[in-house]
Amino acid sequence: MLQKVFDRAQMSGAGVEIAKASFPSPFASGLEYSAPARGTWNIVHTGMLLPGAHQVFVCAQGCLRGVVLTAAEMGAAERFSTVAIREHDVLDGDMVDLIVEGVSDILGKLPELPSAVLVYTSCIHHFIGCDLDLAYRRLRERFPSVDFTDCYMNPIMRKSGLNPDQLMRRQLYSLLRPRPLEQKKVALIGGDLPLDDSCELVRLVRESGHELLDINYCRTYEEYQEMAAAGTVVTCQPAAIAAGEALARRLGPRHLYLPQCFDYEQIEKDMAKLAEALGAPVPDLTEAKAAAEAALDEARADIGDMPVVIDYTLHPRPLGLARLLLSHGFRVETVYADSFSGEEEADFRWLQENYPKLQLCATVHHEMRVLERREGQALALGQKAAYVSGRDHFVNMVEGGGLYGCDGVIRLAELMREAAREKKDARALIQIKGLGCGGGCCG
Repeated sequence: MLQKVFDRAQMSGAGVEIAKASFPSPFASGLEYSAPARGTWNIVHTGMLLPGAHQVFVCAQGCLRGVVLTAAEMGAAERFSTVAIREHDVLDGDMVDLIVEGVSDILGKLPELPSAVLVYTSCIHHFIGCDLDLAYRRLRERFPSVDFTDCYMNPIMRKSGLNPDQLMRRQLYSLLRPRPLEQKKVALIGGDLPLDDSCELVRLVRESGHELLDINYCRTYEEYQEMAAAGTVVTCQPAAIAAGEALARRLGPRHLYLPQCFDYEQIEKDMAKLAEALGAPVPDLTEAKAAAEAALDEARADIGDMPVVIDYTLHPRPLGLARLLLSHGFRVETVYADSFSGEEEADFRWLQENYPKLQLCATVHHEMRVLERREGQALALGQKAAYVSGRDHFVNMVEGGGLYGCDGVIRLAELMREAAREKKDARALIQIKGLGCGGGCCG
């Protein structure tokens, strides 16, 4: 006899009012569900930003399926290879030989040697204590003209230390060779997407006579190497902080963390910090803030009382965005996120005090698999919010979308107005991997 062991009406672990939530992790960790919203970047997409590089994944065949599909879907299969680990490779103790001979065989069959090779090892190498340093040393001896660096496809590292995403962003710049620093060069590092040219940060750098370097602008390996000359490196994503710190220690530039956020006061402080570092006048953001406020007012008038739901894939500060919108009269109902950055604690406490009924909802909790999709209109900000809430009115953006500062607020308000007016085919759009990874060296 079949017995019902789970009822949608009994769902309780995947949602909580913010007044009753704990910070930074409102939900218990356990069995996880992965929603079919694929716009966020993975380690394959990020690695492809390095021009002239070839990726080699050394993993068990079952683990290779996803990364192989990623490379194929983005049209970069010619820059991607795999070495499959089999049971005898583990039992016979020849894992170092497998890496060295496997990578060597791949490079020997390419039309020409790449400038760099990103070798991705996996969990099994760490479980068995594989001597990776020896493997890389042998590869460098065989191919002295090729730059090798270690990358990791290691999901066991997701919950402690630097996770694979942070490691990938750090290792992407590990091949930069030391050279004299030039104070008139500024490198923006660690972001998968370039910041909009119209934002305050980019304009301050360029208008003060400095050259802005970004791996997104690089089309050759030589252009990538020029980033090593930057006297100042700037990171804007929390996941990129480790990359900036590592580069500062190794090459000696000044590192500034100037996060993407929605707090005018924070934006002004960060622009003042950047101006001081560059020896430039501190920009007056009075008009920019007024323009941002006007854009929000226009968006609020257009969107009216349409419910708004937000998810963490849209922007690294979903709570800061919820605070901005709620304080401007938008009807924000739900924030979808599994945990929050420590940077958002002030916003979390403000929302607890001022909007205690705001719903927090997990995205990976197993109960989300059977969550019923809602009917009626709502505006979703982010792909997971669109999927989970069943909405076709949504802003299709990931990782901040290149938005920054007051200019970013204006641009987001425009995207919200557009999304409220026009439906999108959410089912078709959210299954495309690596949103924005479609041009230049990444495409």
